[in-house]
Amino acid sequence: MPVVRLEKQDAVGHIVLDRPPANSYDPAFMSDLDAAIEEARRDDSVKAIVVRSSSERFFSAGADVSFFAKADLLDAEKALVVCANETINKLESTPKVVVAAINGHCLGGGLEIALCCDFRVAAEGSYKIGLPEVTLGLLPGTGGTQRLPRLIGRQKALELMLRGTTLSPQEAKDAGIVDELVPAADLASRAHDRARSYTEGPSYAIGQIKLAAVQGFGRSLAEGLAIERETLIRLFKSEDAREGVTAFAEKRKPTYKGR
Repeated sequence: MPVVRLEKQDAVGHIVLDRPPANSYDPAFMSDLDAAIEEARRDDSVKAIVVRSSSERFFSAGADVSFFAKADLLDAEKALVVCANETINKLESTPKVVVAAINGHCLGGGLEIALCCDFRVAAEGSYKIGLPEVTLGLLPGTGGTQRLPRLIGRQKALELMLRGTTLSPQEAKDAGIVDELVPAADLASRAHDRARSYTEGPSYAIGQIKLAAVQGFGRSLAEGLAIERETLIRLFKSEDAREGVTAFAEKRKPTYKGR
């Protein structure tokens, strides 16, 4: 039985993390997560994605520390860290909007999974969010040292990572890590509705805008503009662009197909 699975509702694919008690990940977990992401990426009926947990207390506690304790650290790095990076990067490079629904402790690699998502909706509560790897003599090695500074600024991110500070959901919202904070009872429906809102309309263009922004971020303006032009050329060739232009000229509402 996979510990990560894809469930479909409306045009939204829900990637469900289900490895009790804390959704800590090991190579098998990452293999299942990779399969779920690939299925969501390739399924044309899935227009947006939600990443959520089946646990009531944890989104994910990150890498399974017992896996590192049992193995040579360099071997563990090859077996898990490289695999984890390659897997969760796919969330960022998927041309579909990805929403993380954070319902409980979101720590270390768990937060790094959420940082690969486009938006983070979190439940109100007393759980913690952060990158505490320094307390183990390690660093956030699944993109945390790169994505968190890009999200909230270098100084704030550096302070949090160097001290291993964990934040309450409200503090994470104030810091800019979380985009939206909602009552716990409303989290599932709010995350789903937010994802679904990007499935209605020109979903192909929405996905391409995401890719252009992600791929161009951090590059020179000239490089970013080149990516933008290449993306626009792809859109000019799409059925949705033709429909959008035609509908505008005919003064009617367009009917988009997502391609």
